[in-house]
Amino acid sequence: MTLKSTRFSFIIAISIIGLLNTFLEVSLWWLVLPSVIFQLLIIYGSAIIQSNFHGPAYCCADVSEKRIALSFDDGPNQEFTPQVLSILAQYNAAATFFVIGKNIPGNESVLQQIDAAGHSIGNHSYTHGFFVDFKNLPGFMDELNQTTATVFDIIGKRMKLFRPPYGVTTPSLVKAAKLLDYSIIGWTIRSLDTTGDTAQTISRRVQKKIKPGAIILFHDTSDKTIQVLTQTLNFAKENGYKVVSVDRLLKIEAYE
Repeated sequence: MTLKSTRFSFIIAISIIGLLNTFLEVSLWWLVLPSVIFQLLIIYGSAIIQSNFHGPAYCCADVSEKRIALSFDDGPNQEFTPQVLSILAQYNAAATFFVIGKNIPGNESVLQQIDAAGHSIGNHSYTHGFFVDFKNLPGFMDELNQTTATVFDIIGKRMKLFRPPYGVTTPSLVKAAKLLDYSIIGWTIRSLDTTGDTAQTISRRVQKKIKPGAIILFHDTSDKTIQVLTQTLNFAKENGYKVVSVDRLLKIEAYE
């Protein structure tokens, strides 16, 4: 189900009700039902990035070998990102860091450390504001362009991976990503490491869902994630999984 097919189905439904009203005097109150269903589908499709409702998003890889990808949102963080990098180095694991543009000033050296360690960097908008999903096309393009320029000034690379804030997609967001040649990246496993759950609970949740081709969503913003990351990498090692960056798992380019 996509936005286009949903709109088409809605138009068909209200047309049928209109005809039934004209010829059989069926109440127009029946128009409420398709209207409500249409709005619910819009909300669901926008909130669930795996639905590809507004446009295509990479949420997993179709692979048979035991390869998974780690991704970290909301950095760079002066305290926790270096700890994440240290643990990844210990396990010879790669990852992708989706950075927020406004968090980069003052953390330029952290961004350079991510790049120097061989990890890929993706765009996670500039503000990640609560109402960012209500922005129009120029607003989303500005969000992407500001972070693009900030990252390019520091590492000299133009990003091609974009993870929407909160994983919410809209027609304007998808169009902005397409116009700026970004691949939209979702996830297979949402760790929920920013909730009040314990590190052990989060680790169990992640490990239960790990399978070949999975993309795991973490945040490099808390001590709890550091604990979960270590447990996840131990699990991957014990079960023969190779941990790679998102672009390598999906076999797409991280930069122009």
